[in-house]
Amino acid sequence: MKTILVPTEPNDAMRSTLATALTVARTFGSYLEGFAVRVSVPTVVAMDVAPSASLAFFEEENAEAARQARELFETAMRAEAVPTAPSGAEPGPSAAPAWGWLDDAPEGDNFVGHLGRIFDLIVMGRPSNDPRGPHMSTFEAALFESGRPVLLAPPKASATVGRHVLIAWNCSTEQARATASAMPFLARAERVTILTVEGAVVPGPSAEQLAGNLARHGIKATLINTQGGDNRTAGPTILEHAARLGCDLIVKGAYTQSRLRQMIFGGTTRHILTHAEIPVLTTH
Repeated sequence: MKTILVPTEPNDAMRSTLATALTVARTFGSYLEGFAVRVSVPTVVAMDVAPSASLAFFEEENAEAARQARELFETAMRAEAVPTAPSGAEPGPSAAPAWGWLDDAPEGDNFVGHLGRIFDLIVMGRPSNDPRGPHMSTFEAALFESGRPVLLAPPKASATVGRHVLIAWNCSTEQARATASAMPFLARAERVTILTVEGAVVPGPSAEQLAGNLARHGIKATLINTQGGDNRTAGPTILEHAARLGCDLIVKGAYTQSRLRQMIFGGTTRHILTHAEIPVLTTH
């Protein structure tokens, strides 16, 4: 996790997001790069359906939001005495964190996914209904377009990230990718717990088989098997176990069920995205 991308917006969740990113950066000696998430010009404005004054106002608002985002990011870095560094820097394995800022990021959520492809980790706030963000569309662009893991920060930053990791094992391809992406955290963790919720699994390797694979990497894991009912009740079960065990990181593959099905009927991913109070590392 030597390079971390932090999409930045001026909203209430950003302070926790930056604190979470810094905690991870201190663990791995990472380079942090921020950029302003810029809302795309609405179609009606772009097609000149609305008056030109509306376009000018929108551009002014976008520029001000970008200015506030940069100020928020840079203030957080300087407050923690994190030095600046060019994005091409190659720090050694024990290097301290450093940061940079990308100017003039293009508009639209897709840029998060495009730029994220060259980073080891993308850190974002948990999606919310706040019109200022974090937005679900930004998260899904990072999740589906980057090919990289996304670390979702909770509304209140955790003091630690990755000391006790909970792997929410459901045997799926998505969960396998998330677990593989979490290996840098797992290798450093003091405790690793593999939780399987019966009724919310798909055909695939068992938790015991996963534990055996991790053991070959020198990672000892404790196994918990519990009843959860189905995919709609697995989310609360995972969060309840994480809280009871004192975990500070959940590793969870996203959308084993389709997004549409989860929007209509609910699902594990949707529940965790809405309610997690500790960081969640996820991939698709």
